[in-house]
Amino acid sequence: MSDLGPTILVIEDEAAMRRFLRVSLESSGYRWVEAESAREGLTQAAARNPDLVLLDLGLPDQDGIDVTARLREWAKMPIIVISARGQEEDKVRALDAGADDYLTKPFGVNELLARIRVALRHAHGATGPSSPVLEIGGLKLDLERREVFVDGREVHLTPIEYKLLVLLAKHAGKVLTHRQILKEVWGPNQSEHTHYVRVHMAELRKKIETNPARPVYLATEPSVGYRLRDRPGEEE
Repeated sequence: MSDLGPTILVIEDEAAMRRFLRVSLESSGYRWVEAESAREGLTQAAARNPDLVLLDLGLPDQDGIDVTARLREWAKMPIIVISARGQEEDKVRALDAGADDYLTKPFGVNELLARIRVALRHAHGATGPSSPVLEIGGLKLDLERREVFVDGREVHLTPIEYKLLVLLAKHAGKVLTHRQILKEVWGPNQSEHTHYVRVHMAELRKKIETNPARPVYLATEPSVGYRLRDRPGEEE
């Protein structure tokens, strides 16, 4: 383990992938801890209390989605799933279980590091002092006055659009699944009506995006959900 930066716990049974992650993290100034199994990973998480967890789903002793759920019983640190499983249902299950993000193998170093930075920024913001004003790029939400501005121009939203935007802004940089959005905005009994989200997201984009066809703020995770970009215009 190195002696720099935030601590990242890598739970991954494949030796070659652990080496790749070790080099990538160490060269970027992160401390790292390794675990080859779910049992070891849960033990290390409890003992080390890392700043972030990189978690493979295909572990030899337990499914990574179950590990995510176990961690979420007590842990608040970001969890980024890294897996060869690219099916939409696996992504949705992992995110619904409490993962903050999902990367499908193979992936590039730059993308991995960008996702880590976003997750750590979000975690830091979540534990910092609360503010009635959220600012993300040119987007400004005044929660006390219930006002929204884009590049200094006030934007008038419907109650549902406002609630949707506030939810995404409070979790900027994090993927929210259709089910999570429906539960928070429309209530727990609407979890199957994903078309509600698509319709209102399309209307919201028309109001806050310069070009709704090429959104700067509201990114789509196909068939999974949506993400409000933590740094609009910056590649992730």
